[in-house]
Amino acid sequence: MAIFSLVNLDQTVLSALKHFTVQKPKTLKLNSFHRPLVVGSGNAYNTGLVIFSKQPAIITNESNFKDVLIGYKKLIKRGDINQVVVISASGEKDSIWEIKLAKKYGLSTHLITCSPDSSAAKLTDKITVYDRLPEPYTYNVSTYLGMMIGASGERADKIINFLKKLKLPRLQDYSAYSFILPDRFANIAPMLEIKRHELFGPHLSLRAFSEGEARHAKFVNVWDKELVISFGPNRYFGSPLSRQEITIPRWADNGFIMALSYYLIGHIQKIKPPYFQRNIERYCLEGPLAYGQKKPFKLIVE
Repeated sequence: MAIFSLVNLDQTVLSALKHFTVQKPKTLKLNSFHRPLVVGSGNAYNTGLVIFSKQPAIITNESNFKDVLIGYKKLIKRGDINQVVVISASGEKDSIWEIKLAKKYGLSTHLITCSPDSSAAKLTDKITVYDRLPEPYTYNVSTYLGMMIGASGERADKIINFLKKLKLPRLQDYSAYSFILPDRFANIAPMLEIKRHELFGPHLSLRAFSEGEARHAKFVNVWDKELVISFGPNRYFGSPLSRQEITIPRWADNGFIMALSYYLIGHIQKIKPPYFQRNIERYCLEGPLAYGQKKPFKLIVE
């Protein structure tokens, strides 16, 4: 496959938002969940943090889910915890054993996914299905963006209008980038770090912090070649010569922040060498398989 045949992240964001203006994501009724154990891998974990940030929930991932079940065994036996929510766009990989294990503990399971015919969908007690568009492996834009908008009620058309009017900074003038997010959107910051790993690896410095986290000595070392993009005023972080403030609308919620951040990262991707495009096919074919799986990952996930 030619390395330039895969779209960059900004184009994927716009495609997802356009789709959601026509096909609005299903509303996720959060009041139907009572102190659930929530489990997800990678950005599914961070999506769980975002969706359940305003109510009692225990958020876990594939690495600590077993230990958390053991740690809360008494509460599970008493019925204080009786539900596991598994977030998995594919409904495969780790979600399969997570649902099986939850059932061994006598817990009901609710799968939030984009794959109604998946292996996990056949095992779960309840399921909420969201649309997904064909995207390069690891991008997961439409998947988790749809879930966030479904939980927050944000309008995709308003996000698109904002992005179209956005005046982009001169990204090409910089060698490194940082994002500063308002504290209420702190759970989006790890998602941007994951995109750094996936799209750039060791080739580019791309950091993301909440305002509160940024205060903890993240900018002791200042460099004029690092652009610090803040979603609001920035008095302290980065070189005064290399700050870009973006005023976000009052209606902004987590879906908006995810879309805006990914959109900007996609534009950074455009001006840098195509690290992702050069390496993702090899990774899919030769990289580690998901737990319990024998087939390699597909380059385009549908």
